[in-house]
Amino acid sequence: MLTDIAIWRAQQNLEPKLKDELSRLDEKGLFEAFGDDVSFGTGGIRGIMGVGTNRLNIYTIRKASLGFANYIKENLTTRPYSLHNVVVAYDTRNNSRLFAEETARVLASQNIHVWLFEQFRPTPELSFAVRYLRADGGIVITASHNPPEYNGYKVYDENGCQLVPHKADKVGAAIEKIKDIFALKVDSLQDYLARGAITTLEKYFDDKYLTAVRFVSCQKVDQDELKIVYTPLHGTGSAFGAQLLRENGYNVYSVDAQMVPDGNFSTLKSPNPEDPHAFALAVELGHKVGAQLLLATDPDADRVGSGILIGDKYHFLNGNEMAAIMFDYLIKYGVRIRQPVFISTIVTSDLVFEMAKRNNIETIRTLTGFKFICEQIEYIKQDRKDFFFGCEESYGYLISDLVRDKDAFQACLMIAEITAFYQNRDKNLLMVLNDIYQEYGFYKEKLLNIKSPGIDGIKNIAAFMDEMRRAKFKKFGGEKILVTEDYFSSRAAYCDGRVDNINLPSSDVLKYVFENGWIVFRPSGTEPKLKVYIAVHSDSDAGAKDLLEKTQSAVEKLLSEKGFLQ
Repeated sequence: MLTDIAIWRAQQNLEPKLKDELSRLDEKGLFEAFGDDVSFGTGGIRGIMGVGTNRLNIYTIRKASLGFANYIKENLTTRPYSLHNVVVAYDTRNNSRLFAEETARVLASQNIHVWLFEQFRPTPELSFAVRYLRADGGIVITASHNPPEYNGYKVYDENGCQLVPHKADKVGAAIEKIKDIFALKVDSLQDYLARGAITTLEKYFDDKYLTAVRFVSCQKVDQDELKIVYTPLHGTGSAFGAQLLRENGYNVYSVDAQMVPDGNFSTLKSPNPEDPHAFALAVELGHKVGAQLLLATDPDADRVGSGILIGDKYHFLNGNEMAAIMFDYLIKYGVRIRQPVFISTIVTSDLVFEMAKRNNIETIRTLTGFKFICEQIEYIKQDRKDFFFGCEESYGYLISDLVRDKDAFQACLMIAEITAFYQNRDKNLLMVLNDIYQEYGFYKEKLLNIKSPGIDGIKNIAAFMDEMRRAKFKKFGGEKILVTEDYFSSRAAYCDGRVDNINLPSSDVLKYVFENGWIVFRPSGTEPKLKVYIAVHSDSDAGAKDLLEKTQSAVEKLLSEKGFLQ
């Protein structure tokens, strides 16, 4: 660490803002900035912006980009060297355009042609562009819904899918081989543009993506009585989110204050559509215009949250609830040609898997993360089967596989269509959800996000996971544990002594399965926090609520004993 600090301090041409920040860091600040290297994983890089090896800045971005360039040249050898292409996009966060330009310049310096979006654009459009342009990969500068001080570097493969572990490991290894973070020299962006090494992707490309998005519609519905409030939460959805809905016939009101791109997210405590507080301005406008549906996309527009008017208040549906509503509608009205396949994750509600089972739809269960869902799409196509629907509990949905990541715009169109369809039958989505529960059983879920900031916080989470593995629990909250699934060791241990292998990539996840539900402990891959998922089911709404409350209480007691809750 001390060597790194000295090297950075010795740089005469260090970027002025970073130089100033470095001069003002105290001992604790230096430890957080240089105590580790910002790591590249299956989520790419996500971190706080600033000076140091453990921060996102133009130098760590250059290092990552050079590593990715070397990975492409070493591993993607089916095309001539001169024909390598990468698409680069970015969101509305502070420094996102700067980091995208640095990324493009580094790739161009390595004889890799770059398609650089002219303006901020959504993550799903980046995935579509990689496929449409037949590129070798893609990079989007975004930190999704993280706080303003964060940014990120997400990497996509030639299929438009985020890198899965075996590919991410190779990129990470290529990055680690780069020892001198300041050695790389690149020409100016203008020079590369003039030489054609970088090509600007202009606004016209949006039409190609939006044409693909429109294919998700199942049927024409009467939209005249439906009013929608839409907010992009200061993010990339402002590019065409409201426009897309209007062009498809919907009566849309935009939250004007949040249509403004703003990396500080000035009108929000958190730009996360999972949080009902993010809808404050949408609720205000909704009451003013009499809207029945509120839609909010996160800053890079791959996830969407929704609120529906029930009486005189808005009710917010969580990711599992909306997934069940969308899946039910697709089962009833979607097109099936070959064998349909539904794909979701180990932390998504069991309800959608039960729905698939009863409707003869093949299911695949993956690790957490949409990259694993989209990885499976390639495999099922080889078996001449059709992708039908993919979802995860964290408000991510995919209907058309022309995109290989969760897509908030596909979801917005589908949610609007479903809402209008049932409104014409005098039903709201809460009534639809209750019908689903009556048919398949009552399912309830809860997510606990336990923040543990800093390098020490990450170590505390790792120590907690190790301790949980050693504990060998037999019961949890009075419920007998039937199976303990340790995805790190890839082993499932049953209460009768049997042990099975788990045929998924190794991951730091623990799942405890009991008769009527399960609990999952997982360190976040994008923030210093522990995520705890609780899922239960019962034959009655009251029974599910009681079991959820009982299980959550047991989990919170454990977390308090371990010092994570005060």
